[in-house]
Amino acid sequence: MKREKLASQLSADLAVLQRKWHAAVQSGQALPSYEEVMLGSLGRLADNMALLELSVARPGVTRTGRYVQQWLGDERWDIPLDTLSPDCAMALVQVASSALQNKRPYLSTAHFVRDGIVQKYVLLALPTASRWGNTLVGVYVNEDGLRYNLLDAIFSSTDDGIVSLTAIRGSDGRPFDFQIVHLNEGASALLQQSVNALQWSLLSGGRNFLCEPAVMARLLALVDSGGQDSLSIDTDNRNLSLGVTAFGDIVSLTISDITSLKKREESFRLLFDGNPMPMWVFDAATTEFLNVNDAAVQHYGYDRDAFLRMTLREIWPRDEWAAHSLALLQVGDSYQSGGNWRHLKADGTEIQVMTFGRRVVFNDREGFLVAVVDVTERRKAEAKIAHMAHHDGLTNLPNRALYQERLQQALEQARGGGGRVAVLCIDLDLFKNVNDSFGHPMGDRLLRCVADRLRAQIGGNDLVARLGGDEFAVVLASVASPNEASDVAARLIELVSAPYDMDGLEVVIGASIGIALAPGDGDDCDVLMRSADMALYRAKAAGGGCHHFFEKEMDRQAQRRRDMERDLRHAFARGEFDLHYQPLIDLAEDRVSGFEALLRWHHPERGMVSPADFIPIAEDIGLIVGLGEWVLRQACLEAARWPNDVKIAVNLSPVQFRSRNLVQVVISALAQSGLSPRRLELEITESLFLADSEANLATLHQLRSLGVRISMDDFGTGYSSLSYLRSFPFDKIKIDRSFVKDLTERPDCLAIVRAIAGLGRSLNITTLAEGVETVEQLDALRAEGCHEVQGFLFSPARPAAEIAGLLMKFGHAASKAA
Repeated sequence: MKREKLASQLSADLAVLQRKWHAAVQSGQALPSYEEVMLGSLGRLADNMALLELSVARPGVTRTGRYVQQWLGDERWDIPLDTLSPDCAMALVQVASSALQNKRPYLSTAHFVRDGIVQKYVLLALPTASRWGNTLVGVYVNEDGLRYNLLDAIFSSTDDGIVSLTAIRGSDGRPFDFQIVHLNEGASALLQQSVNALQWSLLSGGRNFLCEPAVMARLLALVDSGGQDSLSIDTDNRNLSLGVTAFGDIVSLTISDITSLKKREESFRLLFDGNPMPMWVFDAATTEFLNVNDAAVQHYGYDRDAFLRMTLREIWPRDEWAAHSLALLQVGDSYQSGGNWRHLKADGTEIQVMTFGRRVVFNDREGFLVAVVDVTERRKAEAKIAHMAHHDGLTNLPNRALYQERLQQALEQARGGGGRVAVLCIDLDLFKNVNDSFGHPMGDRLLRCVADRLRAQIGGNDLVARLGGDEFAVVLASVASPNEASDVAARLIELVSAPYDMDGLEVVIGASIGIALAPGDGDDCDVLMRSADMALYRAKAAGGGCHHFFEKEMDRQAQRRRDMERDLRHAFARGEFDLHYQPLIDLAEDRVSGFEALLRWHHPERGMVSPADFIPIAEDIGLIVGLGEWVLRQACLEAARWPNDVKIAVNLSPVQFRSRNLVQVVISALAQSGLSPRRLELEITESLFLADSEANLATLHQLRSLGVRISMDDFGTGYSSLSYLRSFPFDKIKIDRSFVKDLTERPDCLAIVRAIAGLGRSLNITTLAEGVETVEQLDALRAEGCHEVQGFLFSPARPAAEIAGLLMKFGHAASKAA
């Protein structure tokens, strides 16, 4: 739960910085000024900012915030880039150079290793122009995502090369490159470059076989799909075998040199006798060993005479006899094991091997020459990496990935047997006080103690995991009733709430638990977790120290709203919003007089979301101010490309008036776009006058003094429309679509339209009717003297690319404004 909060805050920070950059761009300038973007109002974001100057003889970081200083490990200012650690310097140069090249903000991610921990960071570069004529780039740095332990033990000494890569993703979220974050000496030897030269380098700029396009393509495909792969690389003088394992953005490579095996045809005796790989020849009919080399004798521990009295079965584990025998029956002239086999050494030790064989004639007997590659240590290393990918580095409990996997298994089993599965979300009460009072090391110790207590209590087919921070979760794979889940939750709260002895200091915390039961509260992982999470919120709201079940009827609406809020906070930063434009038709001249800009949200999962659903929520959570500013700027920029007599209408929210900088925003949008104020119409609703009407009226008069036209939207649906017309001299009133819909069927609707049109003529106010869909409605509105109309009869709202066609369709030249 806290991880999601941190991710949400990170997205909000990125959105704020990008809006600030775009708002500072002046008309005719490629880059905004450094002073407008970086000075004065960054607040807490300043701690995460670094200022780079690249256009000097010795590029460097001129200013840093406190967070960036910790990240760099250097509290100085004016630091040359070539004195920083290579990983930090490379990440800063890459994102800053991309921002300068594109002349706009550039978002990137990077991975760093600190004390054996791989950390993922998000970097946002903001290019600016300074008053001295050079360019400065502000880079926002913050940590994001999971941390991975890369213990040096998994890179233990071995002839095989072991390399760990992290995927680098572009602005579209797809991986396009890799960075080497760790490697052993074996990898350095096989790649024929020093460890220092390879560490932190990008594959795209490298000079070894991993950088080949075909290899890169296989690695990138594996990042998307996950799992394992293997491939062979043959160069002029070497033959290599690569084993690849991917989990998330981390890719583990093991490289084996099998050159000598590939060249066995050139010199069989030399290869066999002196080869450091264990090798033998066995009889194809009896499986008796006919010959073994010194490496096999040393590796397996049998003396040569003993080896030559044995058969293959004696080095196979009994449970694999059948599988080995079947493989021998199916072998052709050559053989390479597709997976691992298990062999037994003389002391009973079990090893994992890969075998390569070829049919030969040895001393006039038909046999097989076999070479053995011991992959035991490699598999241990891969298993260690796989364990770390599925377990929390601090507590060694299962992490979110393994938790979801086990939950999915429990749900599938329950579906087949008709049983129940319970999910318990656990959040520690008062844990923040421990961190604040005694520091994070004490907090980490406490989390390990909590994990030990939970691990001791939860066993069998059930699972306890740490999801992040002080949040834990439990899967009860089979519960007989809600009472059983309630009893478990009560025991866990009592268990976690018992005092902890920390070096003689008594520490007391508590726990709150939310419970969801499948199938009633959801039948898949995500739904069930969300249900338990909502129940946890209820438990926390009740004061903590208790558990609460999910209640579907009470929380359905709250769940939908929270989902919408979360998605809205990310939508702007992800570029999911777009503007469409609906034509306004002048009835007297039968042509397009303007367009209304209408906001559209392309949700990646829900598709097109109705503005009626998301605009009220955006207003409630304060996003409408920044979103409305973006709409105004984009609409003005687009309208500046149209003929001079075509207007643009933009809707304003009452919340934008409360920000008290609306007039400045309008002035900036007009200046940036070069649009004439007389071509801008701002549409407001009657709700604007319900609160602080005097201040809002003053703002309206300021806007009108600029030359901007003011229109009242949805006229006739409020409480005091006529009094509002007395309060402010509107340029236009828009007749609500609810009156137009039944215009030809209901006399009362016709009477209302007639009255509004007459009122407009009397007050010299333009009247526009919305929602026109039929020719009959159009004829009636024309007869009643309405000036303008809009609706599906003419066109729905269309993307900006279709505006030229609409202008031509309705008899208007589509030339660009001068």
